[in-house]
Amino acid sequence: MKKTETEIKEIVQDAVNQNNILSMKTYLLSDYGENILKIIASTILEKFNRIDLMEISYSSAKELVINATKANLKRVMYKELGLDITNPDDYNKGLDQFKDNLTEDKISTYKHFFKKYDLPVTATFYYTKDVLNIKVKNNFPLLPIEEERIRDKFQKATSFSSLIDFFMEYGDSTEGAGMGITMVGILLDQSGISKHSFSLYSSDKYQETVAKIEIPLHDDYISKREMFQRELKEKGITAEEFRKSFSYNYKQFGKLNQD
Repeated sequence: MKKTETEIKEIVQDAVNQNNILSMKTYLLSDYGENILKIIASTILEKFNRIDLMEISYSSAKELVINATKANLKRVMYKELGLDITNPDDYNKGLDQFKDNLTEDKISTYKHFFKKYDLPVTATFYYTKDVLNIKVKNNFPLLPIEEERIRDKFQKATSFSSLIDFFMEYGDSTEGAGMGITMVGILLDQSGISKHSFSLYSSDKYQETVAKIEIPLHDDYISKREMFQRELKEKGITAEEFRKSFSYNYKQFGKLNQD
């Protein structure tokens, strides 16, 4: 049974009062799920008197969840079509049908398949007085061709000052599942936040793909990427070696399910 808005607010407020991590799992983001994201973001930002960052925080979280859901849709469609998504020929065969199903109405018809194939999207919020981190995860790694296209979208996003300009030039020829990535990059830039605060990585070892944004809560905040580069320079070792010891550990606490 879905919780009432009052119950959700009480759960979130109690977690934030204790500085606990919050995560929400969904198979398809509904109005109910969007409201949960809003409550989580606003409660955290109110705690640190940064409600002015609400629009960028909520919009980024929503876009990344929608983007991750489209990635799940791709996996489902290839399975249902009997195509091997890791085979380049099969990948190209299914791509047009995938693009044809990217409208909100069509995606909603696939919810039972997302559950059938155990393809949720998990949005996690963890924070300190210095920064709000939003992490959105799929439970599969990216394909090489997807990594290549995502890198291309990151590069294209840096050359546009607005999303409208991007759509005007690339909207018809860009695979729809990656538009959220471009949108988040431009939203961050328009909010005065470095695009380097947005990262996306994939892990074969952990069978996951993670999109993460760091939203500074004060001007003196040094991003994880910047700190990594500073300490790497001091260590004088390779990035791969240093990456094994450079990590943040957070204990998982509160969880909310949209479904």
